[in-house]
Amino acid sequence: MQIPIFTVDAFTNRPFSGNPAAVCLLENDLDEDLHQKIATEMNLSETAFIRKLYPGDDFSRSSCFGLRWFTPASEVPLCGHATLASAAVLFYIQKNTNSVLTFVTLSGELKARQVEGHIVLDLPLYKTSPQVLQEVEELIKAAVGNMIVQDLRYSPDTKKLLVRLSDTYERSVLEKLQVRAQDFLSAEKTGKVKGLILTLKGNSPGNHSGHDFYSRYFAPWVGVLEDPVTGSAHAVLSSYWSEHLGKKEMLAFQCSRRGGELKISLRNDGRVDIAGKIAIVLKGNLTF
Repeated sequence: MQIPIFTVDAFTNRPFSGNPAAVCLLENDLDEDLHQKIATEMNLSETAFIRKLYPGDDFSRSSCFGLRWFTPASEVPLCGHATLASAAVLFYIQKNTNSVLTFVTLSGELKARQVEGHIVLDLPLYKTSPQVLQEVEELIKAAVGNMIVQDLRYSPDTKKLLVRLSDTYERSVLEKLQVRAQDFLSAEKTGKVKGLILTLKGNSPGNHSGHDFYSRYFAPWVGVLEDPVTGSAHAVLSSYWSEHLGKKEMLAFQCSRRGGELKISLRNDGRVDIAGKIAIVLKGNLTF
């Protein structure tokens, strides 16, 4: 059996930066267990599987596809960067002619379109509520030690904990922070956290890049110690920072070692457009 597979670096236009995802094009149904085996073999933060929904569908002409995402450890309900990567494979490699692609996923229908050299994802926007420190104190300590935490929020829909560091810190402090995400597993006692976001306001005096906020994202609970650039985390961050900055259009940067930039636009329908660039770095076939 042969399955076309691609590696795409998302939220960057430079190869070997941004967030890499593997994308598989499924001409036919794949045995359920093979999805996870392939994702584990690829060993990237996500492997995406694009499938045809109806006989006669075509990767170059159809506009609606099924999409699933797997980490090396498990299936996940939402992955932004692997959706960006999937749209890129259809638009740029399969030369899909539609202006908008729709993906049927565990998080409902997600749409992708091309705008001025970017691919724009239409994602759900997730609200956060205040989180009591005492409940997650050990986890916060494991993540940031004695650093000053300015705000603490929780997104019940995504099970993500948002930790905003003090505005007195510069971007370099977040970038240099040594995080042992493996330690989060024993420090998290509530059972309700599946991802931890560290974030920082962007407009410090030395910031000439125009970034409104910075972040890093850790998800050892699903087998990803640190994710380089995370669309789903920005579906949470967008609602938080929009509220605090009073802005609907924002530019974000995720400060992982690889780094990546996201253009954010809150929509009037309660969703969010997240745009990024891509670099295709590998084309081939899985053979088994």
